[in-house]
Amino acid sequence: MNNILSVTQTELYEFLLNIAPVRPVFIWGAPGIGKSSIVENFSHEVGMDCVSLLGSQLAPEDIIGVPKIENGYSVFCPPKQIARTKPYVLFLDELNACSQEVQKAFYSLIHDKRIGEYHLPKGSIVIGAGNRAQDSAIVKPMSSALINRMVHVQLRASHKDWLQWAYEKEIHPYVIEYIQLRPDHLWSEPPKMEEPFSTPRSWHILSDCMYEYGENITEQQLEVLTFSCLSPHTAVQFRAFMKQVSNRYAIAKIISGELKWPEKLEERDVLYFLAQSFRAQLIKELPIEKDAVSTNQRQLAIRAKELIKELSSISLEMAQMVMSEGKGESIPSWFMMEVIRDLPRLVGKRDGKL
Repeated sequence: MNNILSVTQTELYEFLLNIAPVRPVFIWGAPGIGKSSIVENFSHEVGMDCVSLLGSQLAPEDIIGVPKIENGYSVFCPPKQIARTKPYVLFLDELNACSQEVQKAFYSLIHDKRIGEYHLPKGSIVIGAGNRAQDSAIVKPMSSALINRMVHVQLRASHKDWLQWAYEKEIHPYVIEYIQLRPDHLWSEPPKMEEPFSTPRSWHILSDCMYEYGENITEQQLEVLTFSCLSPHTAVQFRAFMKQVSNRYAIAKIISGELKWPEKLEERDVLYFLAQSFRAQLIKELPIEKDAVSTNQRQLAIRAKELIKELSSISLEMAQMVMSEGKGESIPSWFMMEVIRDLPRLVGKRDGKL
């Protein structure tokens, strides 16, 4: 389901508040992105219980119930979990992971809010959710009849929404600080191989583990934790960030001139993290068009060229990495041209690009 426009967590809340009371909604999204927690929070906000059914673990009789004989006729008895007297939110999680037979059992429940002769209490809400085929998750083709019974929306990770949630939930302060510095590391595409990968859920897990260890966590223990929860590349970066914290390095202080780039060989992982953070800061702060540059941004550009020159004297490769083209956002072209003009030593091919 690739042609659906995506929404953030905050936008999804508004979407559910307006649409879910009148039509069933299906939420598409990658694993660990927060689909289930958003539905649970939504049900709490509207003052209803949330009843969750896990599609991958259901059989048809778990939906339509089992028959009994009444006055010579067979009558299906709906499951107690579904047959309630007060309106509630019925959350069909991993709906697209269930078999075709189970999907057919959902037809009348989703479209008419009915199972046999039993109708969900008036005001009840039906919401489904599932992973996408490209997520390397357990998914099965959803029948066109089932797709056509729901309103579809795709959830994407938003670091701003997640950070607001993280403050409220008291996520570990180092995790929050890291995502503030590297919001692009909040979520990564699920890998094709069987290995951990970064999601809002995995950062939450890492936070819980760090709290359990407390302040006496060793560098080795932290390394094991990070590589157990996060994408390998992000784990390396987070470990370097924690070294930076312990050594009191900060990219803001390096930009202001209070600190220098770390030069020791044993601090190269910290230097790499700082260089990545420096690049992210330039992409964030410098405008795309040169005509839109403010006085403060011009001063940052001048200081940035000085720092890139200093960085190149320590590691030319890392200085080139700051300026290189990568996936997604890149350094503004006008600043790139100024660096090429003022620092010709950096003009060299790296991965075929600069």
